[in-house]
Amino acid sequence: MKSIEPQQITSLQNPRVKQLVLLQQKSSERRRTGLFVVEGQREAMHCLEAGYQIDSLYFCPDLLSDDGRRFFTQHASDLASYTVSPAVYEKIAYRGTTEGLLAVVRARQLRLADLPRKENPLYIVLESVEKPGNLGAVLRSADAAQADAVIVCDPLTDLYNPNLIRSSIGAIFTVPCVACPTDECIAFLKSRGVRILTAQLQDSHLYYDTDMRCGTAIVMGTESTGLTDTWRQAADAHIRIPMLGRLDSLNVSVSAAILLFEAVRQRNK
Repeated sequence: MKSIEPQQITSLQNPRVKQLVLLQQKSSERRRTGLFVVEGQREAMHCLEAGYQIDSLYFCPDLLSDDGRRFFTQHASDLASYTVSPAVYEKIAYRGTTEGLLAVVRARQLRLADLPRKENPLYIVLESVEKPGNLGAVLRSADAAQADAVIVCDPLTDLYNPNLIRSSIGAIFTVPCVACPTDECIAFLKSRGVRILTAQLQDSHLYYDTDMRCGTAIVMGTESTGLTDTWRQAADAHIRIPMLGRLDSLNVSVSAAILLFEAVRQRNK
């Protein structure tokens, strides 16, 4: 196949620059176009390995790292690609230290039915998560613990928010992540015989006294309001992390990591 020579963009008023800024800033633009932005060689590689389709590549020769240059050389020949000036890259990049490499990627919407049937799966379920940085951090823990999926119920942020991608360091591509309504998720978990454990302070047992060796969904709410009654009533058990200080809660990503690795500990005895 004939290589496509990169086009050069130096003007901040270029229509492609304006669209990239919109993709970075507006979830409505990401939904409208079905596109999102990935920055950096590591994240772009995770994205490709997960089977996502890159629509176009942008790189700044003055900023491109050695890893970024190798990635660009390997993958740009058959894609629409563009060289940009440092000023343009500063305009289109969500963060500055991304090796001078940026990819526009076609979004995929994973459904609960797409999750494979596995023996004793381990899921993290987040209800109405609002902060993309928290969701990104949870995805990193889920990747480290080899969780089978992260399920986001009634999300208040979209899964391709640039801060989420950044904070997950690419785990949004390595861990299956599904957004869906709460009632749909509950029906899915019960249909597959997955035990629902809700993290809550009231009427709960210590997490390390709870069996997580079977198919398990660890369900967590927001730090401000916790879980809704819908989840509390659907739960098979309520669990809590002991709080020995004066405060009564941890950051949701810290709590998720503690509970995930308790499941790992139990399953590897």
